[in-house]
Amino acid sequence: MYLVQTYHDYFKRTNQNLYGSKKVNMPKPELYLIYTGDRKNVPVCISLSKDFFSGAKISIDVEMKVLHRENEKDIIGQYIIFSRVYTEQRKKYGNIRQAVEETIRICKDRNVLKEYLESREQEVINIMMTLFDDDQILKAYTKDIEIQTAERLIKKGKMTLEEIADCVPALSLEELKKLEAEIMQLV
Repeated sequence: MYLVQTYHDYFKRTNQNLYGSKKVNMPKPELYLIYTGDRKNVPVCISLSKDFFSGAKISIDVEMKVLHRENEKDIIGQYIIFSRVYTEQRKKYGNIRQAVEETIRICKDRNVLKEYLESREQEVINIMMTLFDDDQILKAYTKDIEIQTAERLIKKGKMTLEEIADCVPALSLEELKKLEAEIMQLV
């Protein structure tokens, strides 16, 4: 979606006619996914068709390079550090505002995004509070826990999907069937 919006803005900025018969000029896209989690086996690339549709030929395919290394010398590496510090602080404090403020303090002390954070601290707080409000985080966290629970129950094989659906109300029977199919593919 971001790529489409970027192209849309580019075509507007360069006054190109998208509705004419002449082919428009467009820059070659490079897509990156910034991974800020703590998984050990992070792929080099993610492909929409390979990783989500078992390599099937699909109308729109996307391949993204995955960036995940902390590096205090470049802006992306510093962003990854910032995100990981925020995750730690959120676990520690629970309270979003306190976690954001503590993240900013720690990062400034470590010289991570220091200049940016000093000049735009309130803006960063506002953005983080908007992006990660308590209700949204709680809903996402609850769904993740229920998916993990459903995966364990499916792997044990002692309950029907209908029984599992009673235990994990955030997942529909259809979602559980898809999850079961994914698990069976991995076995």
